[in-house]
Amino acid sequence: IMELAYVCEWEKRPKSTHCPSIPLVCSWSCRNLVAFTTDLKSEDDDKNVSHMIHIIDTEHPWDVFSINSGHTEVISCLEWDQSGSRLLSADGDGQIKCWSMSDHLVNSWESNLSSSLDGDPIIALSWLHNGVKLALHVEMSGSTNFGEKFSRVKFSPSLTLFGGKPMEGWLAVTVSGLVTVSLLKPGGALLTASESLCRLRGRVALADIAFTGGGNIVVAATDGSSSSPVQFYKVVVSVVSEKCRIDTELLPSLFLRCTTDPLRREKYPAVTHLKFLTRENSEQVLLCASNQNGSIVECWSLRKEGLPVNNIFQHRSPVVGEKQPTILKWRILTTTSDLERVSAVALPKLPISISNTDLKVASDTKFCPGLGLALAFHDGSIQILHRLSLHTMGVFYGGSSSAQRPGDESAIKRQRTTGPAIHFKALQFSWTSLALAGVDNHGKLHMLRVSPSMGQVLEMNTTLRHLLFLLEYCMVTGYDWWDVLLHVQPSMVHNLVEKLHEEYMRQNQALQQVLATRIVAVKASLCKLSTATAARACDFHAKLLLIAISSTLKSLLRPHVLNTPDKSPGDRLTEICAKNTDTDIDKVMINLKTEEFVLDGPPLQSLQQLIQWVGDFVLYLLANLPNQGSMVRPGFGFMRDGASLGMLREMLVMIRIWGLLKPGCLPTFTATSDNQDSMQLLFRLLTKLWLCSRDDGPPQDPDESLIDECCLLPSQLLVPSMDWLPVNDGVIVKLQGKHPLRLQFGKASSLPGATAPTPLEVFTSRTPGSQKMDNLRCVHMGVCPTEESKACTRCGCVTMLRSPNKTNAMKQWEQRWIKNCLCGGLWRRIPPTFT
Repeated sequence: IMELAYVCEWEKRPKSTHCPSIPLVCSWSCRNLVAFTTDLKSEDDDKNVSHMIHIIDTEHPWDVFSINSGHTEVISCLEWDQSGSRLLSADGDGQIKCWSMSDHLVNSWESNLSSSLDGDPIIALSWLHNGVKLALHVEMSGSTNFGEKFSRVKFSPSLTLFGGKPMEGWLAVTVSGLVTVSLLKPGGALLTASESLCRLRGRVALADIAFTGGGNIVVAATDGSSSSPVQFYKVVVSVVSEKCRIDTELLPSLFLRCTTDPLRREKYPAVTHLKFLTRENSEQVLLCASNQNGSIVECWSLRKEGLPVNNIFQHRSPVVGEKQPTILKWRILTTTSDLERVSAVALPKLPISISNTDLKVASDTKFCPGLGLALAFHDGSIQILHRLSLHTMGVFYGGSSSAQRPGDESAIKRQRTTGPAIHFKALQFSWTSLALAGVDNHGKLHMLRVSPSMGQVLEMNTTLRHLLFLLEYCMVTGYDWWDVLLHVQPSMVHNLVEKLHEEYMRQNQALQQVLATRIVAVKASLCKLSTATAARACDFHAKLLLIAISSTLKSLLRPHVLNTPDKSPGDRLTEICAKNTDTDIDKVMINLKTEEFVLDGPPLQSLQQLIQWVGDFVLYLLANLPNQGSMVRPGFGFMRDGASLGMLREMLVMIRIWGLLKPGCLPTFTATSDNQDSMQLLFRLLTKLWLCSRDDGPPQDPDESLIDECCLLPSQLLVPSMDWLPVNDGVIVKLQGKHPLRLQFGKASSLPGATAPTPLEVFTSRTPGSQKMDNLRCVHMGVCPTEESKACTRCGCVTMLRSPNKTNAMKQWEQRWIKNCLCGGLWRRIPPTFT
């Protein structure tokens, strides 16, 4: 049900050791970045402790970015923002720091904002809500409309600026009962205020923060004693006269059920965990009370109940429209029996609807993501319990044995002599609840797969439907789908890609445009999981680049007169090229207003490498047309893709016109004849191929004459080698098997099979001494690049970190990919050893 996917550990620490007694924190962002803390102390001076924050992307877990946080006390909270690009850290001295990516690199972080409540430890921390809330409806999983499967719930931001725009900021609760708010003003300055939770301040040992649909904030707090009430407070944040104002109000409180039971009154003296079930649901709370040896977990719900009326008023005549008075009261939903002592709790982030119909469909189809919460115990095991009924859904038996290599006797002996067994001190679910990240008491990071059906045997179609549902959710939200890929076996890839495309084509035109590049990126990452579909991954990466180059070149076109018609020059170009089926490029060009294509020389010349890629790509496709007898070769996906072929045809027409103005921007071809018009030849053959696969007619096979002409192409023009697929050096492909991987931080070479040869013919030229490509600029970087580079965390696309270009047109192209790769993945700096 849960399998150990990989274990990362520190390789050598001669000068420092982890302090197991200090609690650890772990947090998982929607972009699949995991942040966790360790505290390292010097052997020379036990008092000198460095409070470290480590950030990894799950695809390259060994490439850890470790920050000496500068916190003077133990880090108690880590919180990612809703975009997954900023991180808050808070400590036991009241310091809160905001970390953001430096140069948009996941392995380069800096702190540029901070707030402080000197000497008042922070025990709960959260970003303010931005008002975006989705509900995932399992009942509608068979619907053809994404809007019905994932509905937008009416939800107000915690604080709004002029025009309803949500204001960014964070909120924290301290051990002395203070609530502090820091607001990010549009100029970058911080607006900070603090207020007591209630009139009579007292010690707060545990707290949690949730949000209501009306824009209010609810704080739950307890002093740590199970005999004391768990208090709830409403917090309202506002800005009055350029100053932050906080208003608090006491809400109904509760006493734990175990303290009212005479048999258990003294059994569990301490409350060790207090959590709202979801951050957008302040009406359900999870409580865990513990002693030295065991724990008990209770789930409570806030309900509206009628207030009983005294008998004196029962018999009077009722007033028309008068309703019975009601009050809000906490009622226990369910409680567990006695458990092993709980060491960590993880709650699901998937916003699954918990209406009766949704829960019934989820139960019938065995769809479990988002329904289970995870409890880690001191014996090293993990249990997943149903979030409402608290019955056990799955168990992982961990402990020292799971983290040791088979036959590693010295490690087992060492384990016996060094205190307690391995157990998780921090645990976090991924954003689709299909994986767990945990940090154990020895400072190691563990990653576990969580089955979508909790290990229940399903039909293949049902399994595919569950994975497809979650992939669609990631497409709509923009969250990373790495944790979904953990459960995709190579045999599933082809069916998933086909079904995903079918569902996408059923959406309305506007939504298709929004998701156009995102679905191509999902298909590419799926196809990389199987050697049978690796060639299709090449095609999807090429399509991403093709779409980007096409939109960039069309954006250079300007209308000749100011009072422009409804259609832009790019739209008119598409329309004319679609109607004109002539195979002569010059005859197509005559129908265009060439004055709209007039540009200065420098922009065209600077974009020559992109134009060259288009020319080389067309030549490669046509030259390989006779070899496309199977789907194994790259390029096959374009042979029946009328839209992409039409896009290439439009670009050849544009390039032809620009070549008349600036011959230096034309693509260079090596021809065997001096009088060979290469552009004319390629356009003629491309048009014939395009006519076979147009959307407005039935697809046809290319005729014999076209195939014969394509067979002659290599004798007329030198066909370039096209190295489109970025090198995939991540762990996702290695996790297809059931055997756990054991990795070491900072050591990528420990990944088994990292240098395995690729099965595709097109990449046989990839050797250690081959040319390295800048996949975004379409230029060669040399055999041993001297420039610093960055690579995409998702697809492996490599590009230079600093721009070698000075022209505005090329800077505009590069600016498109500053934050994200073509596929939407994040960038990471490549260490010099990898370069």
